[in-house]
Amino acid sequence: MLQQFGDFCIFGARFFKEVFQMPFEAAEFVRQTFFIGNRSFGLVVTTGFIMGIVLTLQSKPTLEEFGAESWLPEMVAISIIREIGPVITALICAGKVGSGIGAELGAMKVSEQIDAMEVSGSNPYKYLVVTRVMATSMMLPILVLCADLAGIIGSFAGANIEGSISFQLFINRAIGSVEFSDLIPATLKSIVFGFFIGLIGCYKGFNANKGTESVGIASNESVIAASLMVFVIDVIAVQLTTLIIS
Repeated sequence: MLQQFGDFCIFGARFFKEVFQMPFEAAEFVRQTFFIGNRSFGLVVTTGFIMGIVLTLQSKPTLEEFGAESWLPEMVAISIIREIGPVITALICAGKVGSGIGAELGAMKVSEQIDAMEVSGSNPYKYLVVTRVMATSMMLPILVLCADLAGIIGSFAGANIEGSISFQLFINRAIGSVEFSDLIPATLKSIVFGFFIGLIGCYKGFNANKGTESVGIASNESVIAASLMVFVIDVIAVQLTTLIIS
C-alpha cells in the first residue's frame, strides 16, 4: 500500500511538470472536456433536482414545528451550495468519469497502445493524462453549478407540493441568502475533487496489468479510490473553512 501511495505521488508530481511544457494538446483537451461534461450533465442535473425535492420534503415538517418554515429557501440553498452539491456531483463523476478513464486507459495499456505511443516518440502522459486531469478539474465546478441550480429549482417544486409560494419570491430568498464567501470554498473544493478524480482514473489505467480482466479491475479501483478521496478532501476542506472563518 505504501509503495502504491508513493507511485501515485510520483505520478501526480509528473503532472505539474508536464502541464507547463509545450506543446499543449489543445484538441484532445477540448474533446475530453466536451466528453466529460456531456456524459455527466444529464445525470448530475437530474440528481440535483431530485436532491432539492427530497431535502425540502424532509426539512419542511421540522421547520414547521419550530415556526421557521419561512427559512426553508435559505436553508436549502446554503446546504446545497456549501456541501451537498459539490459532494454528490463529485461522487457521480467518480462513478461515471473516473471509471470511464480507468477503463479506457486500462484497455490502451493492455493492448499496448500506450507502449506504441512511447516507441513512436510521442508523450503518452501529456496526451492522455494531462488533458484528462485538466478536463475533469475544469468541468466539475461547472457541473456543480448546474447541480446547485437544479437543486434550488427542485426545492421550489418540493415546496409547492403541499404549499404555494411564487417562483420569484422563492428564488430571491434562496439566492439572497448566499454570500460570496459560500461560493469560493465550494468552487475550490470542486476543482480539487475533479483533479483527483481524473488523476486517480489515469493512474489506475496507466498501471493496469496484462490481460482483459485488469481493465475491469482498473475501472473498479478508480471508482473506489476516487470516492474515498472525495470524502477525505471534503473533511479537510470543511476543517480549513471553519478555521479560516473563525
